[in-house]
Amino acid sequence: GNPIYVELPASVVIEVTYTEPGLQGDRSSGGTKPATLETGREIQVPLFLEAGTKVKVNTGTGEYLGRVND
Repeated sequence: GNPIYVELPASVVIEVTYTEPGLQGDRSSGGTKPATLETGREIQVPLFLEAGTKVKVNTGTGEYLGRVND
């Protein structure tokens, strides 16, 4: 048969299902913490992000690109 070619989008919007709560004042420190996405993948996100937040993630690198407001 013929090979199947699938091109993934450069980024996807996905929900953070678990991450430790951030502390007040974490917005300016620029640090990161682990977060689990709805797919089960773990990525690093800014300290201020909470579970339930939708984020944009680079599909090639798994890198956090930003928060998505719906």
